[in-house]
Amino acid sequence: MATSTFTATGAKAATAATLPKEVFGLTVENHELLKSAYLTYLANGRSGTAKTKTRGEVSGGGKKPWRQKGTGRARFGSSRVPIWRGGGITFGPTGEQNYTKKINVKAKRTAIRQALSLKADKTVVIESFAPQGAKTKAAAEVLAKIGATRRVLIVVENKTDDATRATKNLKEVMVVQAQYINVFDVLNADTIIIEKGAIDTIAAWLGGKA
Repeated sequence: MATSTFTATGAKAATAATLPKEVFGLTVENHELLKSAYLTYLANGRSGTAKTKTRGEVSGGGKKPWRQKGTGRARFGSSRVPIWRGGGITFGPTGEQNYTKKINVKAKRTAIRQALSLKADKTVVIESFAPQGAKTKAAAEVLAKIGATRRVLIVVENKTDDATRATKNLKEVMVVQAQYINVFDVLNADTIIIEKGAIDTIAAWLGGKA
């Protein structure tokens, strides 16, 4: 699968790179697997630290609001009961929630292959991503020449501090090492730029042949 290829400066390369069909050329039929992998990524990113206070944890309420009988009102022993404003919360989050989901390795890799196949028409190859002087301006110029707009995912063979520094101030541009791509980032990207050296890494990791 030949695809558009660019030099490190953003110019059109003389030779087009080839993407392995085993990774980028699948026919996607099992959308449930993609959905499962997508939701698993989101679930595993939740911290689960939200917490509310129960009736026993809310301060105050030690004194009985009014006497038990003779007032004509309902009996209450505390002003911190859940049905009162300022009272405790019933069945609220405890701060110990575990939202973790699991997906086996084979299914995860299949889902990533499917996601890359769906985005094959939005994928281009760059010989190397190394903006001059690790400058944001240089990185922006390269992306502009390539025609990458909106949400851009840059997949590199080895993530360096220079690549991170050059893109951290570019809105919606993410640099990720080849072994750490995931369904969420791939499906949300409007343009995927893959470093030429990262193609072999992706093919070896996901079971394709470079």
